[in-house]
Amino acid sequence: MVHPIEAKDAARKYPWLRYLPDGMIEAYMRRKSPVIASHITGIQSLTGETAEGWFIGLPMTPRMLTSPELLQFSYEQIGKCCELAHGLGAELIGLGAFSSVVGDGGITIAKNAPLPVTTGNSYTVATAIEAAELAASQLGINLADAVLGVVGASGSIGKTCATILAPKMARTVLIGRDLVRTEQVAQSLPRASASIDPNDLLPCDVVVTVSSAGGALVFPQHLGPGAVVVDVARPRDVSVRVARERPDVLVIEGGVVSVPGDVEFNFEFGFPAKTAYACMSETMLLALEGRIESFSLGKEISVEQVLTTQELAAKHGFKLAGFRSFEREVGPELIERTRQARLSRRVQVGVS
Repeated sequence: MVHPIEAKDAARKYPWLRYLPDGMIEAYMRRKSPVIASHITGIQSLTGETAEGWFIGLPMTPRMLTSPELLQFSYEQIGKCCELAHGLGAELIGLGAFSSVVGDGGITIAKNAPLPVTTGNSYTVATAIEAAELAASQLGINLADAVLGVVGASGSIGKTCATILAPKMARTVLIGRDLVRTEQVAQSLPRASASIDPNDLLPCDVVVTVSSAGGALVFPQHLGPGAVVVDVARPRDVSVRVARERPDVLVIEGGVVSVPGDVEFNFEFGFPAKTAYACMSETMLLALEGRIESFSLGKEISVEQVLTTQELAAKHGFKLAGFRSFEREVGPELIERTRQARLSRRVQVGVS
């Protein structure tokens, strides 16, 4: 299931919408029903198993999907997507982007859907952690001496990322909109503190940001030289200003996965050919494995679920598709520039 990240994205299908303000575009979307966006072919596991599927277009923006006033309408529209997929012959459906955070995180949807449902959050966590550790290694960051920051730490993805990464780090800073809930997460982790202020990210060497805020939370002044930021959120948590103003910081997109086989998505969502979001890939993994079941649901994702998706990814041939930053491939020069910034910071700290 896919939906527009911004109202203007709907102009890809209806070009005339680009001339309307967002509010009018969303009003138009409310009168539309879900549609078949594309047929996906060519997914083939290392084991030889194959799968096919469809992108089902949900005509709702993140603002609509997170509006309490539209909760029932969101359930109805997502339910129509599930029925449409089932009618096509799909055996499993994945809730893409903000459709996974509606209400209780897929539980109610799964109870009423004619087929199993997954949010894709387990494999999203797995790839975010893998990307963070790999990027840290390339920048010369020793996790045992480093400070971790997690934005959106009280959510299901953020909490599980912190649970897996925090024991490996010297210290962890958790950022959340609800201080009480964020403090509860911090109390369950070693050497962790909670905050509602993004300025507290300044000493962090590795930042994973996974909020469902629907807009930028992390700005240039919040990050220290040589930091690596894995931005899993869609829309992004990290402001595009960071890319323009902070060449000493490495921002990478979390959850970009290379899909095995000669896959054709027949749908443009801004990624190179044969790559997809991790949440999409979880649905494919489960299908290839024959696990036709509701897998990642609710506001809690367990470490066991994350490890399961890692094992399935290795078995079937899914892997990180390199690093991307603000729609562009991250080359060795950017990694080296950030590494040098870290070295300069260490020298300055040593002198002071």
